[in-house]
Amino acid sequence: MVEVRSMADLVAGLGIIRESPADLGTIELIVRRPETNKREVLDRAELDLDRGLVGDNWLVRGSRATQDGSAHPGMQLNLMNARVIELIAGPRENWPLAGDQFYVDLDLSADNLPPGSRLSLGDAMIEVTDIPHLGCRKFIDRFGLDAAKFVNSEEGKLLNLRGINAKVIKPGCVNTGGIIEKL
Repeated sequence: MVEVRSMADLVAGLGIIRESPADLGTIELIVRRPETNKREVLDRAELDLDRGLVGDNWLVRGSRATQDGSAHPGMQLNLMNARVIELIAGPRENWPLAGDQFYVDLDLSADNLPPGSRLSLGDAMIEVTDIPHLGCRKFIDRFGLDAAKFVNSEEGKLLNLRGINAKVIKPGCVNTGGIIEKL
């Protein structure tokens, strides 16, 4: 059970979030979603140009953001700042509930990583897309209305507190505890 944080508690944590490294960080947690509402925490993952995170349901799940309901190529991967999810969800075992695949200690703000920015993760490379990643109904149900308002606030959007979308541009393997680097 996740302890729902108040807006005051969330806002008080902004200082720590703003201290996230800008260029070189760590991959704190990798989560694969084999089925809707199922999560697998991984020590090692493979990124593929066509499938995204291998074994994740992104490709077969599809998207409401495409006309034909197919998977949106700009939403292949979701990354969230580990400091943000820790503030919102508490212990690491609660993090996968957010539904992202990578939880990283890196500044994901729009100023630091505008669309088109490239990141290396292990021997893979990804590119930040221009598709916003915002808190949805499931996020509210799991973490509370204040958490959704916090990540979707004007400041939350500038800092990309809910995270960012990305796509694989060079396949490779990624390890939990590995390096994520802004290129």
